[in-house]
Amino acid sequence: MKLIVNADDFGLSKGVNIGIIEAFKNGIVTSATLMMNTPEIEHGLALLKENATLGMGIHLVATTGRPICNNVPSLIQENGQFHGILEVAKHANVEDIRKEFICQIEKFLSFGILPTHIDSHHHIHMEKQVLSVVLELAKQYDLPLRLGHKGHKDILERIEYKGIKTTEYFSAGFYGQDLTSEKLIDILNLAKQYDTVEIMTHPAYVDQTLLNISRYALPRCKELEILTDSKILSYVEQHKVELINYNHIYNNT
Repeated sequence: MKLIVNADDFGLSKGVNIGIIEAFKNGIVTSATLMMNTPEIEHGLALLKENATLGMGIHLVATTGRPICNNVPSLIQENGQFHGILEVAKHANVEDIRKEFICQIEKFLSFGILPTHIDSHHHIHMEKQVLSVVLELAKQYDLPLRLGHKGHKDILERIEYKGIKTTEYFSAGFYGQDLTSEKLIDILNLAKQYDTVEIMTHPAYVDQTLLNISRYALPRCKELEILTDSKILSYVEQHKVELINYNHIYNNT
């Protein structure tokens, strides 16, 4: 099994950035995705320079914070903030989604880094009208795209992914209040029937910025502990799991 362990939300806070780097250097994280509208992008980029082999993709955002593109009225509330996850489908139009996501991708590219792949905050790219745009942009920029929370790449169920680079299997199961190393091993055991796999994670050290921004804060510390646990490192070695990022499958360098 070739395994991508992606840490979402790079750039969200200094504690998130440092936690992701810790999970990369001393654990099984191989990849992360950078948000373009968050407080600690520059801090994250400085850390990335020191850890250049960490795969870095783009975490498209339409449900947290503010847009970076001007004049996308269908995406925002009266206070200028994005709509919440439950409101996006109700309000957002395709053209505003396209404008905002192009701005986010172009901002990423302005840092002189080619993203390894695309995914999204709160799985927003799996919403019907959002997915149509993200599939279009994945083809336009020739980037792999996270398969999404539905799991395996079944051609009959995932026909919209035709021609899109992705993994054979994706797991969002490593998430929640009651995570253990055994839970992660269960996920790995389920996934090992596939050749290419991505597991979504959110490791972090909790800081005040994270507490202010995210309702999913304290469990990130537990994720970090598990992702660097000697049990998990031993499992990966014993089962000959090949830890990779998207560049090892689809060479974008």
